[in-house]
Amino acid sequence: MPYQHILVAVDLSEECHDVVEHAIALAQTHKARLSLCHAVEPIAMAFSGEVPMDLSLLQQQQQQQAEELLGTFSKHYPSVERGAWHLTYGQPRAEIHRLVAELDCDLIVVGSHGRHGLALLLGSTANDLLHGAPCDVLAKRLNT
Repeated sequence: MPYQHILVAVDLSEECHDVVEHAIALAQTHKARLSLCHAVEPIAMAFSGEVPMDLSLLQQQQQQQAEELLGTFSKHYPSVERGAWHLTYGQPRAEIHRLVAELDCDLIVVGSHGRHGLALLLGSTANDLLHGAPCDVLAKRLNT
C-alpha cells in the first residue's frame, strides 16, 4: 500500500538536502503529502543545581535562530507548501512522534550518519526515532 503522508525530520544542516530531495521523490512516487519538521532541543543545564542560571534568553535566541534557519532552508524547496513546515520545541523523538500522530503520517524519513560502535551505543536521533515509532521509519544514509 502506498504511503499517504510522509514526515521528514531535518536538522537544517547542509547534509539534509539529500534527505529532503529523497523524501520529495518518495512523495511524488506515492502521490503522498509531505511535511517537514525540525525539533529544537531545549538547552540542558550545563551545571548542577548549585549554580543558578536563567537559560530563558539563550533558549529564546536558539528558537529565533532555528526559525531563521528554517526560513532559509525552506526556500530551497518552493514546491513544499509553507504550512507543511513545522518547528517544534522539545525532545526530538517525542516531538516527531507527536507530529506523526497529529498529522496522521505513515512514514518518517530521517538522515543517518550510519554510526556504529560506541557512537551507535550512545544513540542518535535516527536510532532514537526507531524506538516507539508509530509508523515506518526510513533512515537515509548521509554522504559525509
